[in-house]
Parts: sequence; structure tokens; C-alpha cells
Amino acid sequence: MKLAELTDDHRVVVCLGSGGVGKTTTSAAIALQAAMAGRRTLCLTIDPAKRLANSLGLSALNHEPQRIEPALLTQHGLQCKGELWAMMLDMKHTFDELVARHASSEAQQKRILENRIYQYVSTSLAGTQEYMAMEKLHAVHHDLRWDFIVLDTPPTTNALDFLDAPQKLVGAIDSPVMRWFVDQLEGNRGIGLLGKGAAFVLKGLSRFTGVEFLHQVGGFVTDLNELFGGFRERAQAVYDDLRKDDVAFLIVTSPAPLSVGEAVYFSRKLDQYGIRPRGMVVNRVHPALPEAVGESGALEQGLEASLAQLLESSVDAEALAAKLRRAAEAGRAMAERDREGLRRLREHVAASMSYTEIPAFARDVHDLQALAIVGAHLTGAEPERAGAAQS
Repeated sequence: MKLAELTDDHRVVVCLGSGGVGKTTTSAAIALQAAMAGRRTLCLTIDPAKRLANSLGLSALNHEPQRIEPALLTQHGLQCKGELWAMMLDMKHTFDELVARHASSEAQQKRILENRIYQYVSTSLAGTQEYMAMEKLHAVHHDLRWDFIVLDTPPTTNALDFLDAPQKLVGAIDSPVMRWFVDQLEGNRGIGLLGKGAAFVLKGLSRFTGVEFLHQVGGFVTDLNELFGGFRERAQAVYDDLRKDDVAFLIVTSPAPLSVGEAVYFSRKLDQYGIRPRGMVVNRVHPALPEAVGESGALEQGLEASLAQLLESSVDAEALAAKLRRAAEAGRAMAERDREGLRRLREHVAASMSYTEIPAFARDVHDLQALAIVGAHLTGAEPERAGAAQS
């Protein structure tokens, strides 16, 4: 299966991979190609870096969808039949929106938003960003404005934190211990009115945190569980979304040994979540170079002679020829390493998965023209056609 077929058959593509493998670039290129093909496309990034915004010709991204103006696309020689929009997750804003949407009253909304524990959880607690990423994807998935959605997952050390962290956060907030804690403080009873066991535990905690802090925790957990009908049920609905037929997980990697190992691990781990990856994109593949460049004495002498004719007499043609030979040897070694990495990856790619290799480009991918070239490789179109459109 080609990647073009994968994107045609799905409404949501989730790009998953470790940091530094071109995941954001791949997400943007897929979104651009879908928009050029006529779909109203949203590219949602969780990465706080400005790389995606700059590549799309924007100075910055925020929590509201921003349209890439047709005039800008035309300026780069790109004919866009659909629409391209982009946005970046604002973790606290997304959490605040959930509170405002589901609060039973303005008083409850105000109580939650002003709660000190909520202010910490919504900005700093580990796992909150990933949980809010899932929530935002859940929201845009059910937003009929979008024909096609591409999610660039968070830049975590382990890309599967995107799937693990929300459940861990839910477990921490909606756990038996926390439910016991809330039960003891329900109704704003004083610690002196609690049972001996509960009073002993909470008195110990209050020495370090203060009684008011304990009530802030209790109020936070009680309000949010009432608000969402339980974090656990809410998270389960989000996970169920990810298993729908219109959602495709795409593993993005590179042929570097460490990245290959992580991609293989991700593929296996997704199976444990009941999610089958639908495709793999391998970025920065170095092409094989001709063998024996500079190894033949006659060939090296010929190179030196050619350089001597082209360069000024002050330039050492022999030394330059030696540098070129070393560069070619390094290029061959890198290409050989890549071929070994690609061999390992192909062993773990199912026949039903799309598989695409993107060559290492001479320049960085930082604008719409370069994204169109990457997109042409991704979809199987001739890169020259994309380049010709940019002249």
C-alpha cells in the first residue's frame, strides 16, 4: 500500500516516533499534500518548537486553527484545491475549555479554575500535556469542519508516552487512594471529626502541607470527577477514538541504528494497545554511491588533473582531491549503514502497511517549497513535478 492510499482511506493520521527523526516535517508534508488534493486539512502539533510554523510560512502557531493563506501557497507555485490549517496545543487553554464546557454552573467553573491544585495540574504535572493532546484530538476528530487531520505527537523521550501518560495521570487522580482521601474530607469536615486511622494519616500530611492544601486537593478531585463523569471513563472514550477505522498510526523513523530499534519497539508496543500501525516513513536515507571512487590510482590522478585545470594555481588540487575522496568514502559508509537499518525495518513491516523512504536532502526542510518536495516523495509523485511547480 502506498501512503497516498493510506491517507485517502483515513480521516486522521497520527505520526508517532522518537525525537529528531523528522516527525514534524512529515506531518506538515502529509497535511500539505492532502490540502493540495482538495481536502480541508488541519495539522495539529504538540511540539512547542517553531519549526512547523516556520515551514508553513507562519510566524507562530497558537491554540486556534490558523489558515495558510492561498496567496502564500500560490506564491510558492503550489496549487491548493482544498484548505490547509494549522494549530498548536495550548495545554492549559485546552484544560480550561474542558472545564468551561462541562461545568454544571459558573460557580463550579470558577471554583475549579481558581483551585491551586488545578492550576498546577493544568500546567506542570507530568502527563497532562499528553492527556490534553488526546483530548484535543478527540475534539477535532468530532469536529465536522475538517475532512482530514494530521497529529504530530508530543516530543517525549519515549514516543509511547503519548499513549501511556494519560492513563497514568488518570490513575493518579482517580485512584482508590484519592477516592478514600476525598471520602474523608467530603462535606468539609474537620480532621478532628474523622476516624482515628484517617485522622492520623491526614494529620501527618497536614504538618507538611497545611489543612487548607488538603482541602484544595479534595475539592479538586471531587469537582473534576463530577465534571467529567470520572477521568477514567473520559480517557477510555479518547482511547476508543484512536481505535476507530478512520484513524491510522504512522511510525516515522530514520535508518540510524537507535531510531530503527525504537521504531521496531513502537510497532510491537502498539499491538499491545490493540492498535495496528498502518504505515512507516523512513526519513534521511542516504543514497548508495559508486564503489571505488578514488581507489584507482589512474582515477585519482585524473581527478587531480581535472581540478588543476578548473582551479587557480594557488589551490592544491592534490589535497582537494584527497578531501573529496574521503568525503565519498564517508558517504558510502553512511549509505551502507542506512542499507542495514532499512533491512532491519523491512523485516518488521507487514505487507498491509505502507512503506516510504525519503532521501536525505542537501538542504533543510524549512519552507512550503521543501515541504511540497517531501510530500511528493511521500505520496509517490515525481519529486521533479513538485519542484517544477515551485519555479
